[in-house]
Amino acid sequence: MIVALDAQLTVGTATGIGVYTRDLALALQANGVEVTALTAPWLDPWRFDRRVLWDQVLLPWAVARSGATVVHAAAGTLPLFRPRIPVVVTVHDMAWLRVQTHTKPYARAYFGALMRRAYHSAAAVVVDSDFSRNEYRDLSGDARPPHVVYPGVDARYTRIERRPDRAPFALVVGTVEVRKNLGGLLDAVAAIPELTLVAVGPPTPYIETVRARVADLGLGARVRLLGYVDCGVLDDLYARAALALIPSRYEGFGYAVAEARCAGLPFVAARGSSLVEVAQDSGVLVAPDDTPAWIAAIRGILADRAGAQARADIDRPRAALRFAWSSAAAALTDIYRRVLVNR
Repeated sequence: MIVALDAQLTVGTATGIGVYTRDLALALQANGVEVTALTAPWLDPWRFDRRVLWDQVLLPWAVARSGATVVHAAAGTLPLFRPRIPVVVTVHDMAWLRVQTHTKPYARAYFGALMRRAYHSAAAVVVDSDFSRNEYRDLSGDARPPHVVYPGVDARYTRIERRPDRAPFALVVGTVEVRKNLGGLLDAVAAIPELTLVAVGPPTPYIETVRARVADLGLGARVRLLGYVDCGVLDDLYARAALALIPSRYEGFGYAVAEARCAGLPFVAARGSSLVEVAQDSGVLVAPDDTPAWIAAIRGILADRAGAQARADIDRPRAALRFAWSSAAAALTDIYRRVLVNR
């Protein structure tokens, strides 16, 4: 068995799906699977026209030359003309059909309606959570139940040594886009003068809305928008932060919650989408737009930092086990074998 893995989103500033694909390749290889990672390093994966060129032209060509026996479309998009070998697709979420109404119509048509139909031709569909399984069932029109395989979290998070700064700051990790709801935190930050907010992740045009709100609230000295940072900087922030904040209104998995748990970082997250099942009974969950609840939850952690840290430390081994890449790789390897048997 040779798996051709669509790894184009690992090019450049790899975020959620790119990180998923990068770590999946390593985990599969550790599980004894031969993996051929397919990329075009010269092609910007974040421009819409280049993404379509990759999905529909360059990826099928690369698959044909790879000698692989199964394809894993790990980025959630796949060629409209199916390769001769079985295709497994990971559908990370159904956001393009559910919450991306503010985006360009052509992007919604491609990533949403067109891919929804294309998923029906895949040999197997994988989703990242029970929440995403239900979203796929409700929105895809595909009668087949998808396979739920929780992504793993890089084991380096379990090795981070917590050393919180005396002056507390809250860490927000993720692309600065509308559904991630970074702007929704600013009123809460304004009400807690001893707290600084540090956000990391590549920007979208939504960042201008965030910056305008920061200026309106006079938070320029207490809100730092760092953009994309490398692993060393990110790990240092996880070590030093007082807590993580995850205000997103829609997540197919919720890496920020899983990473916070594995790093032993107390967190407050939005109660909704997949974040509830990823958090389990750890952290604090509040409605995404309930500012008084965010203020109360953050103040509660800051008022008892030692207690919050002790609870996060107790949860950490459980999180490391639940989000082990070895488990995800074993489940996916079994799926590859089944589609090869049933081809």
